[in-house]
Amino acid sequence: MSLRIRLPLLYTTILAGTLLLFGSLVYGLVSLVLLNQVDNRLEQQANQLISRIQINAADKFDVRLLSLYQSEDGLSYELWDTNGRLLFSRPPGYTGPISSQELLQSESSYATVATPEAHIRVLRVPLQSERGRVGLLQIAVDLMFVDLALEALTSVLVTVSIIGVIFSAMAAWFVTDQSLAPLGTVTDTAVQITRADDLQWRIPLPENASKEIRELIVAFNQTLERMARLFDVQRRFLQDVSHELRTPLTVIKINVDLMEKMNKADPESLNAIESEVSRMTRLVNNLLLLAKAESGDVPFENQVFDLDTVVLEVYRQMKVVAGEKIKLKLGEMDQIQIMGDRDRIKQVIMNLVGNGIQYTPEGGQVTLALQKSEHFAQIIVNDTGSGMSEEDLQHIFERFYRGEKSRKRGKNTGFGLGLSISNWIVKNHNGLIEVTSQKDKGSTFVVKLPLMKEEAATALEPHSK
Repeated sequence: MSLRIRLPLLYTTILAGTLLLFGSLVYGLVSLVLLNQVDNRLEQQANQLISRIQINAADKFDVRLLSLYQSEDGLSYELWDTNGRLLFSRPPGYTGPISSQELLQSESSYATVATPEAHIRVLRVPLQSERGRVGLLQIAVDLMFVDLALEALTSVLVTVSIIGVIFSAMAAWFVTDQSLAPLGTVTDTAVQITRADDLQWRIPLPENASKEIRELIVAFNQTLERMARLFDVQRRFLQDVSHELRTPLTVIKINVDLMEKMNKADPESLNAIESEVSRMTRLVNNLLLLAKAESGDVPFENQVFDLDTVVLEVYRQMKVVAGEKIKLKLGEMDQIQIMGDRDRIKQVIMNLVGNGIQYTPEGGQVTLALQKSEHFAQIIVNDTGSGMSEEDLQHIFERFYRGEKSRKRGKNTGFGLGLSISNWIVKNHNGLIEVTSQKDKGSTFVVKLPLMKEEAATALEPHSK
């Protein structure tokens, strides 16, 4: 059964049950009120009749005054002695004989009696003299008007309930259909995506849709956008990996073919093969690292270490890489201790300095500095290279992204994974990487890592003086 049917059916069932309960309560309350009015009327008549009944010394009834009494319309009364004899009745034979148990009852009682002729309400009042029980007074009234009132009430309640259920069912169906209409659009869109294999489809946002439906459509569209981006990233990832692996494999094949033709191992070919194998090894290792990073399988050591010592180590190692063509300069160096993974942080610094050296033309300069701010340790890498465009800056931390238009590519060009890995490492240390760049003037990378509490307090001291 569809949701469009189940919801109106459920609503209608609940409403019908509610109306039934309400009608039963109303019927019961009205019945009680009407019977209470009848009982009050019977009690008043009984008091008037008892005041006219005379009992002599021999416990005999004098009913002459009763015969002169004019009762209200619809009322009847009977006088019985303790032997079960009917002494007086008006009108005669209205209620029929009375049992011995009823004659001997000690208190007044009410009863509803159904006879072939009528439906009556009866009040029985025991009569007493100074010497004890002498008889019973019985007064009755026809409940025809009460029955007619209750029948009319029942008809009204049933009619109103049926009309209410019908209209509520129609209203529930209409509201449900209107409310669930956007879900049909969601389903159709999902089917179109499946059939066309196109994640560019989006669900239009109806103006009259409910808040819940609007939130569902917004979330669905956001999911589609995210999936489209992920599929695009995956597609570019596969293309880039294929491209990066195709080149070294081609180089290896060419050199192997050359050695086969020469029938000897050529040193230059072997060196080329070794170089390309190293490139593929680095690529595969970096890809494995990123894959583990996404799955959370890369453990991070958490220890206190001297960040300035790590910066100096990177400076000494990369100075050899820079050689004489690029001037690697050491800027301001503050003594800072932080908590984190020493080797991973060193990897970040080496990536940034290596990029600066790689993309800085001969005669240029790369500056490495370490500064302490109020809350962060700032590692600054500045180069005088070719710089990056605004488009490059928006994608600089994406995998395999390289600004081909603004940066030269050569034999030792990387894979475009270093900055992505560095960004991941810094984020896992609750830090961030900021980058500024100008075309033909150079770039500046600033790595901000949170200070320990003691280091942060020390950094604040000069500002408090």
